[in-house]
Amino acid sequence: MPTPNRTTNEEVVAAAQEVLEGAGPGGLTMQAVAARVGVRAPSLYKRFHDRDALLSAVVTATIDELGARLEEAALDLRGLAHAYRAFAHERPEAFRLVFTPYAEEDALRRSSAPVLRAAAELVGEEDALPAARLFTAWATGFLQMELAGAFRLGGSVDEAFDYGLERLRAGLTTAPRG
Repeated sequence: MPTPNRTTNEEVVAAAQEVLEGAGPGGLTMQAVAARVGVRAPSLYKRFHDRDALLSAVVTATIDELGARLEEAALDLRGLAHAYRAFAHERPEAFRLVFTPYAEEDALRRSSAPVLRAAAELVGEEDALPAARLFTAWATGFLQMELAGAFRLGGSVDEAFDYGLERLRAGLTTAPRG
C-alpha cells in the first residue's frame, strides 16, 4: 500500500468525487475514499481533518470544474444554461451539493463570473447581479426538480427547460427597473 506522500490531495478529491457519484453523500466515507486511492483511512486524516473537510474540498473542486465549463460555454444565458444543465446531469450528486454550506464563498464567486458577464450583456451592469441571481435560482431549482424526478405530469422536460429559459430571458430584457 503506498504511503500518504504518494497520494496527492487532488487524487484524494478525485477519488472522493467518484465515490460521491457512485454511492451518494452517505457513501462518501474516509474508508471508501482511502480504499479507492490505495491507502488506509487514517492516512487521509493527515490531509483532511475530517469527512466534512474532505467534502468541502470535493464541493470546491466541483464548483471550480463547473466554473471552468461555464467559462468555455457560449457567452450568453442560453449557452450557460445548457452547460449548467449538462453538468448537473453528468455529476448529479456533486451538483446537489453546490449550494450547501460545504461550498466556499470564493469558489462560488469565481464560478459566477461567466453568468454575471452574460447577465450584464443582457441587462446592463447595474442590473447584472439581480439578473444573474434570478437566472441561477431558476436554473438550479429547475435542475434540482429534474434530477429528483419531480416532473411527472407528462410533456417534454427539454421543451419545458427551453421554454422557461426563453421566458426568463424575455422577462429580463423587457422588464423596466424599479
